[in-house]
Amino acid sequence: MQPENPDMLILEPMQDADIEQVLAIENSVYPHPWSRGNFLDSLASGYEAWVVREPTFKLAGYFLAMPVVDEMHLLNISVRADLQGQGLGRRLLDRVGALARGQGMTSILLEVRPSNQRALAVYERYGYVRIGLRKAYYPATGGAREDAIVMRLCL
Repeated sequence: MQPENPDMLILEPMQDADIEQVLAIENSVYPHPWSRGNFLDSLASGYEAWVVREPTFKLAGYFLAMPVVDEMHLLNISVRADLQGQGLGRRLLDRVGALARGQGMTSILLEVRPSNQRALAVYERYGYVRIGLRKAYYPATGGAREDAIVMRLCL
């Protein structure tokens, strides 16, 4: 499915009123989604939280990022499942980069599951490089844990 009109997509700061649509996307694309509290806490903390929506105001994706000294930490980025593979993730990554540069950051850091091959490919095409591994970082099925690949984009 194509966005209604890719040129008319609206990119704007996330608001509390967006949380229901954000949670709907989050729960549909992740086996271990963030909770409502995670999103509300991030908004209350003043983290960079942005949404992209179609002209009908239906949410297409979002990201949350936390500035830390001279580095932006990308905490969560998601695109609605039916719109994945159409450049919306890149558009969101572009916004993260613009925000980080605008705040004088020198790099963007993120973690990604090794099992999330699609995201890994997107990040690598974008220019992120693998810099480390966090052991047992993510929850996995059956009470197990999954490592996280740590990636960085130098600005």
